Amino acid sequence: MADRGHHDHGRGHGHGHALSVGADRRYLGGALALIVVFMAVEVVVGVIARSLALISDAGHMLTDAAAIVFALIAMRIAAKPPRGGFTYGLKRAEIISAQLNGITLLLLSAYFLYEGVRRLIDPPEVEGVYVVLTGLTGIAVNLAATWMLSRANRSSLNVEGAYQHVLNDLFAFIATTVAGAVVWSTGWARADAIAALVVAGLMLKAGWGLVRDAGRVFMEAAPVGMNPAEIGQKIAALEDVAEVHDLHIWEVTSGYAALSAHILVTPGADCHAIRQAAERLLRETYGIDHTTLQVDHAPPELVTIGEAQAHCADPHGPVHSGTPAMKEQK
Repeated sequence: MADRGHHDHGRGHGHGHALSVGADRRYLGGALALIVVFMAVEVVVGVIARSLALISDAGHMLTDAAAIVFALIAMRIAAKPPRGGFTYGLKRAEIISAQLNGITLLLLSAYFLYEGVRRLIDPPEVEGVYVVLTGLTGIAVNLAATWMLSRANRSSLNVEGAYQHVLNDLFAFIATTVAGAVVWSTGWARADAIAALVVAGLMLKAGWGLVRDAGRVFMEAAPVGMNPAEIGQKIAALEDVAEVHDLHIWEVTSGYAALSAHILVTPGADCHAIRQAAERLLRETYGIDHTTLQVDHAPPELVTIGEAQAHCADPHGPVHSGTPAMKEQK
């Protein structure tokens, strides 16, 4: 008897994270408070010291603050239960948050790259002592903020994005402090512009990573590290499986992989047992807990000849053959 459309909803996407969402919000809120207060101080000192490195750091910290705010909002939205046409709920709110954070970083990196090059050509006077003192304070603030965010659940892309923002800002403050020390001790003002270019490079790297990873989720690509062809072949290699097709793997949101497939089994085989074996393989080997598997008996000619048949009105993707003849060749 065919087994059509079993759904396994009981696991996946770190559902246990709901238990710690309150703690995550507290950690993110504490980091946000530290960052906002210091960012305001840094802008004032950066203007007084005429330091692009400090102002660029403040711009980076603004994106850090925005990343945390977006993460907090996305957490609240994503926690809403499925309703109406949103059958998965609003879990992709965090992916929108990550995409916004990434785009903001890319735009800021472009601006500071331009300003950094301009100041390399025509460097202004920079008050190195202000830069050093502010940079050292920034290192301490970002160490505290990074520690707070590291305590939150970083399996979420937007929480990880906020963490990477603050971590990169820590590296940027180290570069800024070194530049301030060079300006203070030698008077070489171009060191400030070089530090700003380093900050811009860190922004570019972090921003591109967020845009790329969020884009993969929006485009319904397979999660990083999962090879659909390999997974299809593994399922096809199970006992009594004749063919696997219409295999789709995607992420509902970060850390929440889902899979659907049509599996054809040899006549007389136990569809229910094979579905359970496939689910166990996917869960234990690939960590995919949310599966929708349609299992049917294959027509005799598919098993004996080993040729793909048109079993679906609109088939998608490659066919993974698991006929007995092919299994003997493996």
